Amino acid sequence: MSACLDSVLVQDFPNMEILVVDGGSTDRTRAIVEDYCSFEPRVRLVHNPRRTQPAALNVALTEVRSPFLVRVDAHSTISPGYVRRVYDHISSGTWGGVGGRKDGVAYSNQGQAIATALGSKFGVGNSTYHHGTEPSTVDHIPFGAYPVALATTLGGWDENIVANEDYEFDYRVRQAGNELLFDPKLRIQWETRQSIGAFFQQYRRYGRGKALVLKKHPESASPRHLLPAAVVAGLAGSLVVALKRPRLGLSGVGAYALGVGVAGALTAPQTPNPAARRWIPAAFAAMHLGYGIGFWESLVARRRPQN
Repeated sequence: MSACLDSVLVQDFPNMEILVVDGGSTDRTRAIVEDYCSFEPRVRLVHNPRRTQPAALNVALTEVRSPFLVRVDAHSTISPGYVRRVYDHISSGTWGGVGGRKDGVAYSNQGQAIATALGSKFGVGNSTYHHGTEPSTVDHIPFGAYPVALATTLGGWDENIVANEDYEFDYRVRQAGNELLFDPKLRIQWETRQSIGAFFQQYRRYGRGKALVLKKHPESASPRHLLPAAVVAGLAGSLVVALKRPRLGLSGVGAYALGVGVAGALTAPQTPNPAARRWIPAAFAAMHLGYGIGFWESLVARRRPQN
């Protein structure tokens, strides 16, 4: 939390207010923020009784005094000049939302493999904000910044969707006739999960959230949203076939494993840590399978993501 606040406090934008929306955290977060409040008048602690991420964003929307809102999550830091650059874009009146490049930061071997996988197109497809290098109009931005008037008009974030709520909101921004800008000079350093197991659960939650978004907006579906679910369905089908025709059924599983292995080998040079490289295939599999399993759980078993 301290690193996040420090990166915001050094921004060169004048008259900035910093709202920290806390959902009843049980670690030292609240004490840390209260300490900042004692000497930094720009920091204000706000309570989120509903404790979910979309609820936190809606609390911020009602509390903010500025004409625009910049989301910065607690496990991330932003580059110097970030807020000023966001303001320059939004104040032009051209954009309904602005976001930057989200780069993974990790400390464990598995975490570094996860960060590398997140920066790969094999892992995230055409999610530009993970690997883009040129400004472009996109369908989704991470930790977006928006005009408060627009966000208020749209009714804020849907609190029934506690994961993937940011994509659902961006979809409504675009449906209202606004464009979203990806600017790679806006850099977000985001702490990834530090273990493959935790990463799998994170993407399982994302998959559940995506299914809820597609139930609400089926026309928003794209191949990258459906491919992990198709992979899981294909692997499940292969295992069923393997009960009667083992060689045929297991060939489908083997093909996916081979693809993951080759992608891991091609991606490995992107991390300088040799101990992390061997975990990259597992990171790809955790991302794809976690997301796909979560999608089917939400769609078929109606399991909802937990915040």
